[in-house]
Amino acid sequence: MAYDEALAERVKDIVGARDAVTERKMFGGIAWMVGGNLACGVMGEDLCVKLSPEDAEQALEQPDIRPFAMKGRPPAKSFVLVAGSAVAGDADLARWVDAGADHAATLPPK
Repeated sequence: MAYDEALAERVKDIVGARDAVTERKMFGGIAWMVGGNLACGVMGEDLCVKLSPEDAEQALEQPDIRPFAMKGRPPAKSFVLVAGSAVAGDADLARWVDAGADHAATLPPK
């Protein structure tokens, strides 16, 4: 699966300002880790964000947010997909990227 390279560049600009950020290809897209913990990624035209299970559950109540599920598996409790149209604005994108990066920063480094 190809991913939206323009969206990936925008995400990279935001998350790259943090310490201990690495980038790698995964899930058919591209992802960013903070301290070795997954923070966010781009899959297709959508933004994938890892949150706490509680925050993910709350996020799913919003429009344009859906659970992330790999083919043949149940949805992951901590991952959400944010529709690309919902992160067209820089402030909206930064809010979601920061939410994932902030959560990853709370976890023990890997």
